[in-house]
Amino acid sequence: MTDISNLIAIGQFSSLTRLSVRMLRHYDANGVLVPAQVDATTGYRRYAATQLADAMLVRQLRDVGFGVPAIGALLAARDTSTFTRALDQQRAVLVDETRAAQHRLTLIDQMRQAHRLENTMSITIDQHTFAARRIIGLRDTIPTYGDEGQLWGRFMPALQSQGIDITGLGGAINHDDGFKESDVDTEVWLEVADGTTAQDPLSVRDLPEQPALRATLVGPYDQIGEACDRLARRAADENLTMTGGMHYVYLNDPSSTAPEELRTEIYLPIA
Repeated sequence: MTDISNLIAIGQFSSLTRLSVRMLRHYDANGVLVPAQVDATTGYRRYAATQLADAMLVRQLRDVGFGVPAIGALLAARDTSTFTRALDQQRAVLVDETRAAQHRLTLIDQMRQAHRLENTMSITIDQHTFAARRIIGLRDTIPTYGDEGQLWGRFMPALQSQGIDITGLGGAINHDDGFKESDVDTEVWLEVADGTTAQDPLSVRDLPEQPALRATLVGPYDQIGEACDRLARRAADENLTMTGGMHYVYLNDPSSTAPEELRTEIYLPIA
């Protein structure tokens, strides 16, 4: 028989566990945290002191994102490997959600910056042939388009170690057939003279001349996405057919140029 004199009233139990009376009733209704005694006439709930630990664990599980059914199951499995695995899985979910949220925050910051720079950023679009050129390049798969700097960080030391002379501009090419969220096939390149040779992981080849729709951007690199959007809209308006991945040509050195003065040409190859 339950000793009623040692039971804790629901209001006091709520204060001790930092679970609202409303939530305690909800957990009771779902069989997660059932009171030790319920008055048959008034429905008033009372809890045993031994239930404090259960209630605190319920609060912790709720606070890390578990729903009511999962909380009930985990209370029963607290001393098993199932409990630990569930925490590990929930942690992995939260890490993914945090990354996704951080990505959205970054996009918001970029949109805010783009809005501020609308009056100073310059993007012009025209049809312009992408000129043939001999290049030395480093091609690899990178996590996202924004990670192009990883390739440049490997490319420049490799050029120096092989003693290769650069004769002109540099840029990048997206080799995937379509847009990819991750694992993008990208090549960074610099112009070299005829007769230049290279060893792995670098390669020398000729980029052919090809017709293209060109966007010329004056402004920071994080506005390249806006330039690409305008290219896409112009191509659609003119019913142009894309025949390859975006080609980027960097017209000045970012290490010695203010972001608002950077000049980039983005070429959309067309039929």
